[in-house]
Amino acid sequence: MASWSTSTPLPILLGLLSIFLLHPLTTTFGIRLGIIHRRTPDLPIFREAPSFQNGEQCGSEKADSIHVAMTLDANYIRGTMAAVFSLLQHSTCPENLCFHFLSAHIAPEFFSSIKSTFPYLNFKTYAFDSNRVRGKISKSIRQALDQPMNYARIYLANILPPDMGRVIYLDSDLVVVDDIAKLWSVDMEDKGRNPCYFNTGVMVVDVDKWRKGGYTQKVEEWMALQKRKRLYNLGSLPPFLLVLAGNIKAVDHRWNQHGLGGDNFEGKCRSLHPGPISLLHWSGKGKPWLRLDSRKPCTVDHLWAPYDLYHSSRHSLEE
Repeated sequence: MASWSTSTPLPILLGLLSIFLLHPLTTTFGIRLGIIHRRTPDLPIFREAPSFQNGEQCGSEKADSIHVAMTLDANYIRGTMAAVFSLLQHSTCPENLCFHFLSAHIAPEFFSSIKSTFPYLNFKTYAFDSNRVRGKISKSIRQALDQPMNYARIYLANILPPDMGRVIYLDSDLVVVDDIAKLWSVDMEDKGRNPCYFNTGVMVVDVDKWRKGGYTQKVEEWMALQKRKRLYNLGSLPPFLLVLAGNIKAVDHRWNQHGLGGDNFEGKCRSLHPGPISLLHWSGKGKPWLRLDSRKPCTVDHLWAPYDLYHSSRHSLEE
């Protein structure tokens, strides 16, 4: 995802992602008419994460749940596992976390990989029909930004349960080093209306307002216009900016230390921004697992390494 300017705090969307043809998967993986089951590339093997339990102050009611949505992609699965591990490790109430994973295919391999790595994780997987956006995507400055799963967040609200009013969307190239409940509980009222630049890789979304506002269709309209007139060069971010036009609420910059993956062309190393940190985000071309494996890591990549559960990784925590 595109990085967000150092002078602008992380915004929180008033409503997100309306997902269309996303079907929740079950452990039985029954065949559904009209859906093609495709084999995914071989996935890495991950170590089983330790179990995490709630503190005494945690509630156990449905209202105490914290919903987190992420995408699943074979090229980013290692980052997803590290992100989930970091969320659990730093959460006061880890058993209250509910994960919603979106995948381009109905893939039992993804389900099995998550289940074996996090046996006690509360999660659901959903299939996203990439044909929904394939014909709407315009070529951008980096091929990774042109992948259909990069646009799945636009459709998230349609697949989530109708009684879910809020969800946190997270990219797969980040780790959380603070209690995610703090971000979940942020006040989303008194939003601004001044057009501003923000990063869509970390968003708290009012799902009801996204649905009622018809934001999915509005984003698609800008994508269609982009196909005809070529207005921007940066993947799925610009249509979000154009549609929302400042109709967002900002939170502290600590919740998106973005740009750690460098720019979108060379992915050169970058330093941390000044100030406290709650979330580290490797937006940009450089990904920490690739740089660590190449033995050419940036200094900030060593902050990601302790959350790496890749079985053959030399950089993960010792068991």
